[in-house]
Amino acid sequence: MSGPYPIRGSVVLPEAELQWRFSRSSGPGGQHVNTSDSQVELRFDLAGTSALPEVWKARALERLASRLVDGVVSVRASEHRSQWRNRETAAVRLAALLAEATAAPPKPRRATRIPRGINERRLREKKARAETKRGRSGRDW
Repeated sequence: MSGPYPIRGSVVLPEAELQWRFSRSSGPGGQHVNTSDSQVELRFDLAGTSALPEVWKARALERLASRLVDGVVSVRASEHRSQWRNRETAAVRLAALLAEATAAPPKPRRATRIPRGINERRLREKKARAETKRGRSGRDW
């Protein structure tokens, strides 16, 4: 593994709380796939972790509710031929998933009025376009 995987800021994915499972992959690898466990399943106990702040944890539990099984989120990777690269991919994918799930909700949009100048310009352009099209008709031939 290449090191700590940052979720956001100074919060990183805790190595001690990650559970790895390996199995045979149906992905690329030729005959090699029949003998090696290159598929990786990474599991992280989101409900029981102490690595995330409580606010982030509550937010992530709510947003990832459909992906959780008993409070545990799992990510699977089998794109690469080697187990090591699949481990890297799974860990990065889990960190990105947690970063997205713990992000603060976007600020609500404040309703604003359309400026008068923009509206007037739109109407001027519509009239000019209508005049161009009217000039194409064959009435005055």
